[in-house]
Amino acid sequence: MPEPVRPKEIAAALGRRVIGQMEAVKELSIALAKKLRGLSTGNVLMVGSSGTGKTTLMRAVEAWLAERADPAQSWPLIRVHANVLAEEASRDRPGEAILVRLLNRARERFGDEPVEKLLAKAGAGLVFVDEVDKIRSHVGGAPNTTGIRAQEALLTLIENEAVPMRLPDWAGGRLVTVDASRLLFVAAGAFEGLYDAVYDRVTIGADRGSLQAMSVFGDGGEVHQELQFSLRDWLRYEDLFAYGLTPQFLARFDSLVLLDALDEDTLVEIFLNDPESGLAQAREYFSSLGVELAISPAAVRRVAREAARQPRLGARALKEVFRRVMRDVEFDPRATAGGALMLDLPEIEKALGG
Repeated sequence: MPEPVRPKEIAAALGRRVIGQMEAVKELSIALAKKLRGLSTGNVLMVGSSGTGKTTLMRAVEAWLAERADPAQSWPLIRVHANVLAEEASRDRPGEAILVRLLNRARERFGDEPVEKLLAKAGAGLVFVDEVDKIRSHVGGAPNTTGIRAQEALLTLIENEAVPMRLPDWAGGRLVTVDASRLLFVAAGAFEGLYDAVYDRVTIGADRGSLQAMSVFGDGGEVHQELQFSLRDWLRYEDLFAYGLTPQFLARFDSLVLLDALDEDTLVEIFLNDPESGLAQAREYFSSLGVELAISPAAVRRVAREAARQPRLGARALKEVFRRVMRDVEFDPRATAGGALMLDLPEIEKALGG
């Protein structure tokens, strides 16, 4: 039997699809390596603004699993929106909807194996819970019963090793008990407002005065005082309690991973290398017209710099900025000549109003 791959090897595979976010890549790689060895694996909670790569990380793990040739070294994986958990809780069968999805995915992945084998695979699957911040226990100071039910439903599934479920018709339709003790949960959310809440705590709230101003040199050499705040340095579990995740719920996540805000250099790399970037899509469009689209390094840097001014949008800001650049050019592509189009800094500045 071949030795299971090590975390570094898994990280290298994930890194081919994920730009940056090495802390999250490492944490997921360690969890997957432990799972390959049949060891206990702690659940992971990821906190990151929109566009920082949460979905990309999930897709990278999904692709890595799909490439595993040995069925013994792979498991079914599903992605589920957090609100689905509240819907299933209202039907008094917490966990069944997730287990049925895992069972169906196991059948797709491993074929017509005996139901018992597929159930064992389903009970050892991976569950990505997206937008977990949407199931907070309160919103605007009022209780959020949907969020409370959803947290309780997920907690029930995580805590219970023996979970009852009704098999789908193709599997016989009988009531069975599934050992869910080997499931791995990765929950992720943007947690809008968390940054501001923690910042307020350390500047005007209970920990006022903890954040000290630092001397910063400006572009012209002048020195000024600036508060340099990083959520990574100041976030506590208590902040997540205050946000609306219950202590019992959070206690089931061994790892808390904060995704980095995308800096200018990372945005440049995404813009140039992501196959789904606005640049890649524009090149495909112009190529269909027989036109080769090129862009200068200075122009790329200017697009990334503009996108970096919208940190709450992450990589999505790149597409918004580049659309402003390309809208008129794509509207009248006949304006290009010679089968080539070069975008340089002046064109970018004109489009962005710089």
